[in-house]
Order: sequence, then C-alpha cells, then structure tokens
Amino acid sequence: MGRTADAIAEGVAIATAAARLDVKNRILVGTIAGGGVFDADRYLADAREALLAMAAESEQAAETATRLRKRARGRYSDPAGTHDYRDRDVRNLRRRAKQSAGVAERLTAMAQDEEKLGALVEQAREAAWADVRGNLDRRLVVEGMRPDQDPDYATMREARMQALRLVDLQALSSQQRARRKAKGAS
Repeated sequence: MGRTADAIAEGVAIATAAARLDVKNRILVGTIAGGGVFDADRYLADAREALLAMAAESEQAAETATRLRKRARGRYSDPAGTHDYRDRDVRNLRRRAKQSAGVAERLTAMAQDEEKLGALVEQAREAAWADVRGNLDRRLVVEGMRPDQDPDYATMREARMQALRLVDLQALSSQQRARRKAKGAS
C-alpha cells in the first residue's frame, strides 16, 4: 500500500467512526429518550445518511484542495501565512485532493452496500448498549453502595456530617421559617 492508499484507508476509518457515533446517538435518542424499541432496519437510513454526509465533506475537501492547487501554481514568492500556498505545495495539494476524493468514493460505496450499513448499525447498537450498561453500572455502584463496601466511608463521614449540619439543616430551617411566616401572613 502506498501513502495515498494508507491515507484513504485512515480517512475512511475516521469517517466511519464518526458515522457510527452519529448512529449510536440516534439509537440512544430513539430508544431511550423516545421510548422506542430498537429495530435495526429503522437505522439503516440513518447510517446511509451519516456516511453520505461524511462523503460530501470529503468531496468538499477535495474540491478545496484542487482550487488551492490551481491558485498556487506559478506562485513563487514567500507565503503570507499557513494556508497561502505556493508552487512548491502543488504536489502535496494534488495528493490531498486525490486522498479526499478516494475517501468520498469509498464512503459513497459503503452507503450503497446494505451489508456494510447493517454492520455499521450493529456496531452502533453495541456502542449504545455499552454506554447504557456503563451508566447503569456507575449508578448502581454509587446508589447501591453500603458503608462496609466504601473504603472511604470513615474518612468522608465527618465531611458528610458537617455538610449536613452547615448546609442541609440550615436550608431546612430557613424553609420552615419561611413557611411559618407565610402561614402567619395569610
């Protein structure tokens, strides 16, 4: 594999990861927030849309690199900034355009392949479930912990008791005074 092929493969991997993240978030919203049931077929269109959006982004990058290359050709003076390209940058800009176009082509092909879309949706589902499982595990550990399981229980007990006295009990006392005052005024 050459440098261009490696760059295209890396670009596709990055874009696919971004598309998977997008589909994962749609699954989480659709099933948890929306109260729906997971149906893989429902998310195939989302996966296609995400891949095509990434392909369009890569096509735009290829067009930009081509435009910059054409403008840089024949310019030999010192550049005024980072993106002020000169003739010596033409070869690199051509390579970047070719790489971006290659990424766009592969992503577009993936978006038309039902098997690859299904795999992307399944990976997104697994990632969504890992997020849910991790959140549940953390919540259950924190909310379900008993004093004998918490190694910092004794150390933190005094701080918790002080917070109870200085914050919680003071707030409760203020609320009760306000209620009595409101009751007396009516």
